[in-house]
Amino acid sequence: MLTRLSRRTALALSAVPVAALLAVAGLAPLPFTVAQPGGTSDVLGEHDGKPVITIEGAPTRATDGELRMTTILATGPDADVDFGDVVDGWFRTDRAVMPRDAVYPSGGSVEEIEEHNVAEMRKSQNSAVEAALNYLDEDPGKVKVDLELAGIGGPSAGLLFSLGIVDKLDGNGAGGDLTGGRSIAGTGTIDADGKVGPVGGVSLKTQAAKRDGATVFLVPKAECSDAQAELPKGLRLIPVTTLEQTVEALRALDKGGDVPSC
Repeated sequence: MLTRLSRRTALALSAVPVAALLAVAGLAPLPFTVAQPGGTSDVLGEHDGKPVITIEGAPTRATDGELRMTTILATGPDADVDFGDVVDGWFRTDRAVMPRDAVYPSGGSVEEIEEHNVAEMRKSQNSAVEAALNYLDEDPGKVKVDLELAGIGGPSAGLLFSLGIVDKLDGNGAGGDLTGGRSIAGTGTIDADGKVGPVGGVSLKTQAAKRDGATVFLVPKAECSDAQAELPKGLRLIPVTTLEQTVEALRALDKGGDVPSC
């Protein structure tokens, strides 16, 4: 015999499968990565006891100040990220939830992804060297640059590597430091022609920069709004588009001139 359920009973019963689905969703792995501010490294200094930048074939200069490349620390490509992790990341300013494919290449094993990231870093380093030597009109057949920064993958350190080479070889072009003695951080890819490209994770990288003492952050111009989203107090943003424009902006900063802003 069929009976009519009361509205309250019907709602209660319909809530059971919904709650079950939410419980399953909360436990099931999702195609996301949760990232947080990572480490920073001064490309003008040392990493693991070795100079990050070594130059042969041209006189180098002692530098003051810092040029800090920034990173994000993300859950691994094989890590399980569930619904609770995603919700927690959405409500925290020191976390970011990103599609896994935006952080890691798809379709490969963990080992293959690691090899890909190392290859991307090496390619970035080669472009950074070429861009810096082109900017300074140095002959790459005579000037040899070696970059060492083990344990970090991806192309996002390209701009900072190029700036480090310029500072060690030419400074600000007038006998002073390109940094003006400041701790300057930043991010951005670079190609051999000196064009700066976006990288992602900028709002987390600004937090890492401020934590490690930077007062200025160089950001690809296309990512200004992302950088402003969670900008730490006291950290100045300078949007950049090319290596040449970045050097000009740092010179202007040191002289108290007109510096671009987001």
